[in-house]
Amino acid sequence: AVLRSKKPENTAFKQQRLPAWQPILTAGTVLPAFFIIGLLFIPIGIGLFVTSNNIKEFEIDYTGADTSSPCFNCSQNFSWNSTSPCTCTVPFYLEQPYESNVYVYYGLSNFYQNHRRYVKSRDDSQLNGNLKSLRSQEPSKECEPYAYHNNKPIAPCGAIANSMFNDTLELFYNDPNGTSVKILLGTTGIAWWTDKHVKFGNPGGVDSNLSAVFQGTTKPLNWRRPVYELDSDQSNNGFVNEDFIVWMRTAALPTFRKLYRIIGKSSQMVPTLPRGNYTLEVVYNYPVRSFEGRKRMILSTISWMGGKNPFLGIAYITVGSVCFFLGVVLLVIHHKCEKRCIKVFNVTSRTTNS
Repeated sequence: AVLRSKKPENTAFKQQRLPAWQPILTAGTVLPAFFIIGLLFIPIGIGLFVTSNNIKEFEIDYTGADTSSPCFNCSQNFSWNSTSPCTCTVPFYLEQPYESNVYVYYGLSNFYQNHRRYVKSRDDSQLNGNLKSLRSQEPSKECEPYAYHNNKPIAPCGAIANSMFNDTLELFYNDPNGTSVKILLGTTGIAWWTDKHVKFGNPGGVDSNLSAVFQGTTKPLNWRRPVYELDSDQSNNGFVNEDFIVWMRTAALPTFRKLYRIIGKSSQMVPTLPRGNYTLEVVYNYPVRSFEGRKRMILSTISWMGGKNPFLGIAYITVGSVCFFLGVVLLVIHHKCEKRCIKVFNVTSRTTNS
């Protein structure tokens, strides 16, 4: 047998003879880099921080954990199996008007949507409108124990869908004349376009009779009504309901917010939400006492960089300031060492000459 040599072929690549370039880090190259990064990052960070601070945001907790809360009775007496919903009203005051579009969020705390089994508890084929996954075949095993109920497949199956947020939030503006005006909340445009038109779809297509298509299935255990009755608007009903789609996109952290409604600006002359007294009316359907969670409603405007988030601006300012400070420190050290080296060189030269 001929023994094959393990010696690499005599090529420039395998023998590592390709031309290479290695940067030589000197004071003349490193110090300008530190100063340039600092001078660029600091103004960018200040701009991001100021932009974030200009975004208006108002948050109100309506969990009802305190006895003084208007929703205390609802939080104490409500459970998933309650036959009738509980309604509570929470008054609040906006100290400044909100211009442009206003985004209404609901927020949950201590809710771990990032749990591995919870995240996997869904059937994407079913949610995409596959009729076989809906009725002919078994739902995904990942949906267990929320795959069947009374020997009927659950649609939509899984723990994520079963725990869908179902509080109803309504806003009323109390004008100085004592009249309560209901604020129109837009129910569409809150989900990602790709989710609504690519990942989610109703069985049978857009114009299908949903009550007939979902015949033979049953609703999730914690739902009050089946999936084909989520909205009277056919384009926002069933698996393409935007409230449902928003909930199905799981959050990475236990404290999170999800977009609930959009208040569109009706006139350029009048603020979307004027300064004054408001009332939040809550149909309390979602219990959080079992996992010691909290619920809140958030009103927010947005800017070109999105919602309110000062972290990015602070990060840029911090990195820029550190780089600029290190540049100054290294410049001083370099200046002192350079003088010392010159003195040592002069002494050495004199000694050699003598």
